[in-house]
Amino acid sequence: MSHKTLRRVLPGFAVSALGDGMAVLAVSWLAIELAPAADRGIWVALAAAAYTLSGAAGAVLLGRFLRHRGPAQLAGWDASLRAVALGSIPILYAFGALDVRGYVALLALSSFLHSWGQAGVYTLIARVLPERDYLAGNAVLSGVGSIATVAGPPLATLLIIFGGPATVLAADAATFLVLALTFLFFVPKGSVPEDDRMTRSAGFAVVRRIPALSGLLALSFAFFFFFGPVYVALPLHVSDDLGASAGVLAAFYTAFGIGAVLGSLLTGFLSTWRLWPTTVGIIIGFGTLMLPLGLGAPTVVSVVCFGFAGLLWPPYSTLSTTLFQRSTPSALLPQALAASSAVRVLSVPLGTALGGPLVAALGAVGALRLSGGAIAVLGVAAATVLALRTARTRRASPGDDAAGDPRDARDARDVEGAGARP
Repeated sequence: MSHKTLRRVLPGFAVSALGDGMAVLAVSWLAIELAPAADRGIWVALAAAAYTLSGAAGAVLLGRFLRHRGPAQLAGWDASLRAVALGSIPILYAFGALDVRGYVALLALSSFLHSWGQAGVYTLIARVLPERDYLAGNAVLSGVGSIATVAGPPLATLLIIFGGPATVLAADAATFLVLALTFLFFVPKGSVPEDDRMTRSAGFAVVRRIPALSGLLALSFAFFFFFGPVYVALPLHVSDDLGASAGVLAAFYTAFGIGAVLGSLLTGFLSTWRLWPTTVGIIIGFGTLMLPLGLGAPTVVSVVCFGFAGLLWPPYSTLSTTLFQRSTPSALLPQALAASSAVRVLSVPLGTALGGPLVAALGAVGALRLSGGAIAVLGVAAATVLALRTARTRRASPGDDAAGDPRDARDARDVEGAGARP
């Protein structure tokens, strides 16, 4: 909050995060309204996928044109495109010119630059803050997003009641217009240090060249992929296995959202913890907390455990982003973060798509049990690899812990030993 550039950016970021929190509900609701009754399930899935997946395509296809752009420019262009594309939806709807195909196409267009926009935001954090404050800066952005996941859906519900789902998307477009104006006009030129070194490497080439990054990205992909089936299995578990109402499902999501808000507030205090072991430990804890949902625990216990899992979600995202920032040379950071965002954008929808066959084969409870167990096993495997690598670097570089903070030294060796620094 004390940094001049970030202080200008945070209000716009908070407003747009609230808009995204509202859109989570409105995107599917408008798809239900526009789609033919017989094909509603297909079109709802396509709308949800279009709103996220095209960002991965943008990360791959636009690297040649965007990788040398400044972070504020990338974030501003992303917000501008989202404002225009999402704003077109309620206008066309009002004139009766919007069908479900055009709706899905506009959703896809709105997110085409989103991987680059996210990369711009986190590159800005890395360039204007000293390295010791990366975690705190990332935690603030994560916290704002978590609060929006709690406040956004109730506001969207009110707007849907009084104006319909297209009204929610109009409000979402307005919030992105605010964010676009923030980055394009309220971030003074020269306030974000630029790196003059040029590179022809695309984002994925950067990640492949730095083993620490490729390992971290693979870990994140697997984590989010294994969580994806929950979005299919949990609603079916509540409705079919428990025979409960939508209010019980809302209780699960609300508990997760409240946990996420608290987790975001606590993340900034983890700066003294070793980042790699903490990140891996979070995965083990998250998977363990998911298991009661698939083991027949009482509903109250499952809801509480799901809330504690939500507590761990923002710290993982923030810590993994901080590791990415610390492990990547400044000149390569935007394209590396864009590649990271693209992979993460893909992982959850792919896991969600897998949820349908899993539920059909194992039932909702079986799918939840498999999801939690797979996440926990992933964490244990990552912890084993980390322990072996740490032991190997200690044997190769005895006595390095003598200078400075031993935890910082060990984390640095983990990265350097993986080839992250020249």
